[in-house]
Amino acid sequence: MASRRSSSSPLEKDLFPFSLGKDTKCPPVTPGVMRIYSMRFCPYAQRTRLVLQYKGIPHELVNINLKQKPKWLRERYPAGLVPILEKDGRVVYESSVCNDYLDEMYPEPKLTPSDPFKKAEDKMLSETFSKVIALYYEVPASLANDTFPVTLKKYLREMQRYENALEKRGDFFGGVKPCMVDFMIWPWFERISVIAVVAPETDITEDRFPRLAAWMKRMNEIPAVKNTYVKPEDHAHFFKTLREGSPEYDHGILQSNL
Repeated sequence: MASRRSSSSPLEKDLFPFSLGKDTKCPPVTPGVMRIYSMRFCPYAQRTRLVLQYKGIPHELVNINLKQKPKWLRERYPAGLVPILEKDGRVVYESSVCNDYLDEMYPEPKLTPSDPFKKAEDKMLSETFSKVIALYYEVPASLANDTFPVTLKKYLREMQRYENALEKRGDFFGGVKPCMVDFMIWPWFERISVIAVVAPETDITEDRFPRLAAWMKRMNEIPAVKNTYVKPEDHAHFFKTLREGSPEYDHGILQSNL
């Protein structure tokens, strides 16, 4: 086992050392405290954990075994996906909805513009990143056939859009500080090095994408990013077990927790 905990932040109280699955009981909800149902390696859940951390919102963390989902998770969200937020009987799910909800409920620091057009511009960048996400997972599969050159071309073209956006926006997609766009797309940049091992052409390098490369360095210095960070080798191990059909959701927990 790798020697790391799932959370190193005082804002985040990890209620259990293991992911909860079938036949487990839901931990009693603490009144007045935000809770997030998550999975250690889920990039979508990381989106919302990033916002919780950046806004300084104390919260409970409950990690889920998504292959053997507990019944009580589906009672909160029938699809059984994470992230799910819960506080005082109110349940919100889907990462973009969760993040917008948090930005309204905890407005400081504000992550979305008040101007309707600027807000729409940010939303377009966040929503169309789904094209990059799809290509991120398509790249490794395309290596086994003749589609890799075409997939790579699409991937680089989509990444160039974000390189160009930074040229107009500054150090972050929010200008001098992060905005919602930064946190909505960051989880996949944290994982870039995993696919770059098998497809080096996908890596974000200073010569290929200088602004994105500099942005990644700045993002890595933000406490919220540090507090949700998972090492590339742990991501790689999880991806491997996921492809094999036996995902190790608890990979990386300190042996002292076992």
